[in-house]
Amino acid sequence: MTIKPLADHILIEPLKQEEKTETGILLPDTAERETPEQGRVLAVGPGKKTDDGKVVPLDVKAGDVVLFTKYGPNKIKVEDKEYLIAKEEDVLAILE
Repeated sequence: MTIKPLADHILIEPLKQEEKTETGILLPDTAERETPEQGRVLAVGPGKKTDDGKVVPLDVKAGDVVLFTKYGPNKIKVEDKEYLIAKEEDVLAILE
C-alpha cells in the first residue's frame, strides 16, 4: 500500500529512540516511551493552496531528517508499521 499525503501534509517515519538512558540504564521494550521528535520524511504532499488557487511547494522533501513538534503529528498504523502525518507548520527544522 502506498501512502500519498495531500496538500501540505508530510508522511514521517519516526526514528528509533535510544534504548539506554544517559546514566546507562537499558530500557526494556515494555517501557513507556514518549513520541519521538525526529523522523525521516517518506513522502510529501504537493503543497498548500493559496486563496488565489496557486500551490506553494513545501520546503521539505522525501529523505530529509526533520525535527517536529511533540504533539503536532497524528499517529497512523499501516500494515503493522507506525507512521506520523504532520503539517509543514509542525516541522521545526531539517537536520543536515
